[in-house]
Amino acid sequence: MGDQKDALRKIITTLAVKNEEIQNFIYVLKQMLQNVEANSDRVQLDLEAEFQSLCTLLEELKDGMLMKIKQDRASRTYELQLAACTKALESSEELLETANQTLQGAENHDFHQAAKQIKDSVTMAPAFRLSLKAKVSDNMSHLMVDFAQERRMLQSLKFLPVPSAPEIDLAESLVADNCVSLVWQMPDEDSKIDHYVMEYRKTNFEGPPRVKEDQPWMVIEGIKETEYTLSGLKFDMKYMNFRVKACNKAVAGEFSEPVTLETRAFMYRLDASTSHQNLKVEDLSVEWDAMGGKVQDIKKDGKGRTASPVNSPARCVQSPKRMPTGRGGRDRFTAESYTVLGDTLIDGGDHYWEVRYDRDSKAFAVGVAYRSLGKFDQLGKTPSSWCLHLNNWLQVSFTAKHNNKAKVLDIPVPDIIGIYCNFHEGFLSFYNAKTKQLLHTFRARFTQPVLPAFMVWCGSFHVYSGLQVPSAVKCLQKRNSATSSSNASLS
Repeated sequence: MGDQKDALRKIITTLAVKNEEIQNFIYVLKQMLQNVEANSDRVQLDLEAEFQSLCTLLEELKDGMLMKIKQDRASRTYELQLAACTKALESSEELLETANQTLQGAENHDFHQAAKQIKDSVTMAPAFRLSLKAKVSDNMSHLMVDFAQERRMLQSLKFLPVPSAPEIDLAESLVADNCVSLVWQMPDEDSKIDHYVMEYRKTNFEGPPRVKEDQPWMVIEGIKETEYTLSGLKFDMKYMNFRVKACNKAVAGEFSEPVTLETRAFMYRLDASTSHQNLKVEDLSVEWDAMGGKVQDIKKDGKGRTASPVNSPARCVQSPKRMPTGRGGRDRFTAESYTVLGDTLIDGGDHYWEVRYDRDSKAFAVGVAYRSLGKFDQLGKTPSSWCLHLNNWLQVSFTAKHNNKAKVLDIPVPDIIGIYCNFHEGFLSFYNAKTKQLLHTFRARFTQPVLPAFMVWCGSFHVYSGLQVPSAVKCLQKRNSATSSSNASLS
């Protein structure tokens, strides 16, 4: 018992020493932190003072340089004007002296020759160099400078007027297939327009564009026609503002009255709070994560051998096993339901979105499901989900699934799948997103709002939202609803 007490005292003493060392270390850290803060504040003040002095010095240098330039310009201008006036005065004095001498000593027979010499002198005088046609009056009483030719040249010049503001034609403008075709007109058809400049921006506010808007104006220059089409847009906001101005070779006119066009599309994100723990969700992308953020204990069997973790990457190519759940939330999928849902309910209208999946995925599924889909349920195996399922594990199969019934689809699997959902009419159709070939159609009576649903095992996929229903899909759906499609089963 005595030895144990001594050992306990030594441990207590050691802990006390360690505690004191830790307290001293914390104190030193606090002192260092205070010194760093004080030094950083002092350096910041010194930098601000230095920058302020530099700015003041630059302002003084700028004022001095500007004043020097103005003084030099005024001095040079004065010198040039004075020199020109002096030369003109000297030439005029010489001209008058020559004229007086000629008048006093000229006889009638050589008077015309003297007059011609005077005319030539006037033509070359600096004071009259602007004139292209110098002449004397009929009675030789005074000299004249004729600017009629210059006046006619100035009058013949045609100045380009400032172009009028265009007028956007809302009736001819169109928003479809994630494209906006804008059409406008010029009120003055005689305007010599060289090109147009169009500006646009996205907004969530209906009606006239607001002066202050978070989104900046995007500029399209060099438009030669009175219409322009913006293509490949992503409608992640409800409306777009547009304005147009006309430009000739000299000047640009005022912008047209801005207009607002509705860009209705189905915009959603993936709800990471519903995703399986083995799915890594980033915005609209999902990647299989074998470890799934779980740290599993390495267990040894009775023979002392180390067992491999159930979720290790080496086991990814094997059949998925049901694992103990480590759910981060009440609605998170678990076990073999490697599922994630969208965050926006579909309770009416028609909507369209697309998904690109990794062809190396062992399994992939896309469709819709009720929010009430159980956390252990797999897509297509319950009455509350509809999907297309691709299986690349062991044997390749491409099927349409609902309520645990599967229909094999004997068609090539596209790289990008388009999904069309018409809630009220009960259509859920899948398309080749590139060719708009119909892959399959479910006819269902949706009793609850549905959510976009996805499943992936040992793979990845990317979702494209903010898309409008393509015109080709609308035409195919009208044809499909008018006739009983052979694909419309499994409802």
